[in-house]
Amino acid sequence: MAGADTSTAYIGLGSNLEQPHRQIRLAKQALTQLPATRLVAESGLYSSKPLAPPSGAIVQADFFNAVVKIETRLEPHDLLDHLQRIEHAQGRVRTQRWGPRTIDLDILLFDHLQIDDERLTLPHAGIGQRAFVLYPLRSIDDSLEIPGHGMLSVLIEHCTQNGLQYLGTIDGYEA
Repeated sequence: MAGADTSTAYIGLGSNLEQPHRQIRLAKQALTQLPATRLVAESGLYSSKPLAPPSGAIVQADFFNAVVKIETRLEPHDLLDHLQRIEHAQGRVRTQRWGPRTIDLDILLFDHLQIDDERLTLPHAGIGQRAFVLYPLRSIDDSLEIPGHGMLSVLIEHCTQNGLQYLGTIDGYEA
């Protein structure tokens, strides 16, 4: 599929509800069905602590995270629409920022684009400080440059793992 009109994107997958490892696996399978898109690499599955919740928020389970690399002919906002449809199909309900969720699909990077509009921020907000994104990205391509942030290898030097644990391949992991 690679060609002049093909873009490379990295998608973050996260879940901490309803068998999170299964939710990640289902989302990965759904990504392989996107039109004009091919999954070319995956990070494997990681476990991470939830981001600090707002005060008074409920305590939640650890997250399962992964990153996949895709080649696509979709435009960034079209890809976002497809990701949100996958989230909806997997029961994602948006009630609380940084709260528990069945599945969260984020466009982390899309070529070298930098976008900041009402629907989409690229690179993804907070990408440079989140171990659950940086370490899986490194397992796919340790020479990545994050537009506006610098080299992935340098960002990782300044980002502690914060309890991040590699669990194995997405398809091979069993709870």
